Amino acid sequence: MAQDRRAALTAALAAGLLSLLPAPGLAQIALKSPKWSELSPQERQVLAPLQPDWDKLDAQRKQKWRGIAQRYPQMKPDEQARIQEQMRPWAQLTPDERRTAREQYKSISKLPPDQRSDVRQKWEEYQSLPPEKKRELASKAPPPGGKIPAPAATPPGAKPGTAGTRSP
Repeated sequence: MAQDRRAALTAALAAGLLSLLPAPGLAQIALKSPKWSELSPQERQVLAPLQPDWDKLDAQRKQKWRGIAQRYPQMKPDEQARIQEQMRPWAQLTPDERRTAREQYKSISKLPPDQRSDVRQKWEEYQSLPPEKKRELASKAPPPGGKIPAPAATPPGAKPGTAGTRSP
């Protein structure tokens, strides 16, 4: 008898789950994938760095960028500048590259403040390197353990041994 109840309960649960699925033949709701010309003037202004690549973006990414454009007016000026600066390079990353960047950001944000400061300093040193040195470093395989060493070159205008130090 307990087995009969269990079978009936299983059948009822299965039927309930099946009822949650869309009926065959009904179209699933798809995200709207607007063309550049369909964006509002404000969205086009904020998202201007993406215009050359807009048609290549999938619907989900377009919707995320539109959300950023809608929040843009409420952002602080430094946040707006950062968004504008990073928008196009971020949009051109592959999904795997974006996932890796998010994972690295999460791991860095979990570091103690002094270590986060060291990472920020090393990043600033890297940013000040000439393009050919950046390409050279990018072509090298990462060291074992996933830790990236600090750039070996002294940033332009800095004295050897003082890279990244700030005046009081």
